[in-house]
Amino acid sequence: MSLAILPGKSSPLGATVYPEGVNFCVYSKHASKIDLLLFADPLDPQPQHTVELSAAIHKTSNFWHVFIKNIGAGQIYGYRVYGEYNPKEGLRFDGDKVLLDPYARAIVGQEKYDRLFAINQGDNCASSLRAVVIDPSDYDWEGDQPINRDYANTIIYELHVGGLTRHPSSDLAQEIKGTYAGVIAKIPYFQQLGITAVELLPIHEFDPQDVKPGLTNYWGYNTVGFFAPHRAYSSCKDRFGAVNEFRDMVKALHKAGIEVILDVVFNHTAEGNERGPTLAWRGFANEVYYILEDEDKSLYKNYSGCGNTLKTNHPVVGTMILDSLRYWVSEMHVDGFRFDLASVMSRDIVGKPVERPAVLWVAESDPVLAGTKLIAEAWDAAGLYQLGWFVNLGERFAEWNGRFRDDVRRFVKGEPDMVSHLAARILGSPDIYNVPVTYRSINFITCHDGFTLNDLVSFNEKHNQSNAEDNLDGNNQNFSWNCGQEGPTDQKEIEELRLRQIKNFLTILFVSQGTPMLLMGDDIRRTQQGNNNAYCQDNELSWFDWSGLDRQWDLWCFIRKLIKFTQGLRIFSHHHLLTVTYASHDPHLVWHGVKLGHPDWSANSHSLAFSLRHPAAGEHLHIMLNAYWENLSFELPLLGKSENWYSIVDTSLPLNQIACNLEEATLVETENYLVEARSCVILMSKSNHREQSKPIH
Repeated sequence: MSLAILPGKSSPLGATVYPEGVNFCVYSKHASKIDLLLFADPLDPQPQHTVELSAAIHKTSNFWHVFIKNIGAGQIYGYRVYGEYNPKEGLRFDGDKVLLDPYARAIVGQEKYDRLFAINQGDNCASSLRAVVIDPSDYDWEGDQPINRDYANTIIYELHVGGLTRHPSSDLAQEIKGTYAGVIAKIPYFQQLGITAVELLPIHEFDPQDVKPGLTNYWGYNTVGFFAPHRAYSSCKDRFGAVNEFRDMVKALHKAGIEVILDVVFNHTAEGNERGPTLAWRGFANEVYYILEDEDKSLYKNYSGCGNTLKTNHPVVGTMILDSLRYWVSEMHVDGFRFDLASVMSRDIVGKPVERPAVLWVAESDPVLAGTKLIAEAWDAAGLYQLGWFVNLGERFAEWNGRFRDDVRRFVKGEPDMVSHLAARILGSPDIYNVPVTYRSINFITCHDGFTLNDLVSFNEKHNQSNAEDNLDGNNQNFSWNCGQEGPTDQKEIEELRLRQIKNFLTILFVSQGTPMLLMGDDIRRTQQGNNNAYCQDNELSWFDWSGLDRQWDLWCFIRKLIKFTQGLRIFSHHHLLTVTYASHDPHLVWHGVKLGHPDWSANSHSLAFSLRHPAAGEHLHIMLNAYWENLSFELPLLGKSENWYSIVDTSLPLNQIACNLEEATLVETENYLVEARSCVILMSKSNHREQSKPIH
């Protein structure tokens, strides 16, 4: 086949399909020459055609471009980029390396890809990753539209696409285990649990070989393509399979009323440090894409903890990030993003934190992203901790509230001087967020990074030996408690206490103001056997064991009913900070201790009570939290003559005896309520229910 080659144009970046052919465009300021390689097959060792681009014809400013007639969607391609190799000056051009287009919409060649070969000197063409030309318009969305659900009515479920259904117990056909299609198959599970949004660990194409030999990079926080869905998560391995199956998943989730949030990693790439491979960005414009050391530009500043740091506030890199976000919203229909180590994105082009970083400011105000959820992980690996900063930046960003996680853990564990901190978290963390809204605090007890909920109450120490890092990796400060014995136990008393603590954590999570997030598998007490950094464990240690649903059916029902109860009340979907007062026509909160109106804020206190009222909705709750190791008697607020208190939740009770709804709740006929050691209680008032319930004396 002979090619008809035209100069092309400098916009848009990437490969763009037109009726007559495809326009290719990449950025490279200092390249002397670029070759576009066209492959007939994803695994062909050599290209079918090599198109040489000259600066005189195919370069406008710093953009290289060419138009190839009579080709279209499905074309496999890559680049060779030639120029000076001078690492001391930040230049790492290597014409021996076949490079991915930084704007690649789909990536193939994984079957032959070899990371070590890509690192070593020599031509990597035969084992290179290649891009696929994609026509985003060639898909029937069947009228799919964004859900645009308010945070105040959102329950987030953080999940790993592969780990959700890869376990033998997933009861799915082998070909769809661990895939986007597998997620579709489990949509009824999410609906029954009450989930309204799934937050997917990275699905941008990543390098599973970026880890020590014998292990697999499971989490995927090492991107090789910010526009391409991870191909290994597709049950269809053709060149379009990952793109289409991902869109099928989004469409199916939307039909079920479930939003899709992507965990995106714009702080570093899989190219790693100076000893890493040249896969894409490094070979096009190393000095533009990465923050380099001032004195020796052959070295990379490492604010990500993963070897390199993207120069996110460089105009070229910032444009790539915004283009990626817009693409996933406009063409792939996702509903939001969680930004991994987002504090890196607040650093300027030399790594210094700045007050108004351009990339975040544009994302905050971009019209394409106007309806999406933007969630920041408000810290980075170099010690920059900015909890509250992203929310206070403008009107859009929410944050993973790491203080909520830590303070609730420490209170439930029984640490001293935690009651006032817990109160702030329950109220929506007004000490952190200088805004009147509460739902932009993403509240969580556990996430992928750290102990599972089961392990939080089963281990005092991390047990990461299987990660081959001498148990030196992972967080040492977990605020966990094994309840008396490290690891699995057959002692009934310890197991009962662990389950009670799990119930306590869940209760506090769902009665707090803010947006709650659950970790995949916590609903069935998934364990990682004490591993709190399972990033390299692509095995049953990390996967969702569906047989646990039978073993933990009562716990699963408790969570489902707790979600339904809290989501059914307006007091837990209130947008603004609750008034802390005794008398108000607005939704409000009143703090108590074991004595009404007398909360104990002292360092030795381990208990807190509070009343919640939404007068317009007729909602009145009284919640008592006892992290003390002895029973405590709490005074109850007086009610009107026709009103009574009903026990909605008492975590000291067996799971199958906890009502979680007013219709089955137990009447309370005493003026005090004995809250057992290490227990939480939710009471709700309602009139004319005395005849329907069995009283507590």
